[in-house]
Amino acid sequence: MPDASRTGGSTAQRPQRSPLGNILFGAGVVLVLATMALGAFAGVAFMEKLADLSPLSAMVPDHGHTALVVGGIAAGGVIGLTLPTILFGMARGNEQEPPVGPGSALLKMLALLVFGVYLLVGSIVVSQVGWILPQGVTTLVAVFAIGFSWMPLAMVPWEKLGLGGVVGDRFGSRLRSNSHEAD
Repeated sequence: MPDASRTGGSTAQRPQRSPLGNILFGAGVVLVLATMALGAFAGVAFMEKLADLSPLSAMVPDHGHTALVVGGIAAGGVIGLTLPTILFGMARGNEQEPPVGPGSALLKMLALLVFGVYLLVGSIVVSQVGWILPQGVTTLVAVFAIGFSWMPLAMVPWEKLGLGGVVGDRFGSRLRSNSHEAD
């Protein structure tokens, strides 16, 4: 008879959520999606004001405004998506993972703020393409450049820099602990 650990099957069943737990989970998902959408709108409004009413207005070409909109959507959406998740992590814990402490949450929020600034500065840099390209092409370049600009950050070994608990360790440790336990 094959062993359950070799075939990949699990003999332990996951505990079922109560109806109240399902309602709370659904409310949490709706809240996170709402803050993500509101963050994206706020990011766009911020970048539009920055391009029109600030000293940067002379630096951003007319065809580069859409790059700022793309950057505002990215920064606001990421901040709006991640901030409530960090706050939920402070309130919720279990036997395997304790709640996120205030110091760790503050570091995560600071890292999130730095990432948002990184995206906004990247959108200002990409908007400079608007001096030589038409608006449609500038928008296309902005979507790809800003959308993929975070990839070098994903390849940095954050654990070796002492920031493993700040950047992505909460989900990564869960994935590593469940993979091939019985090898």
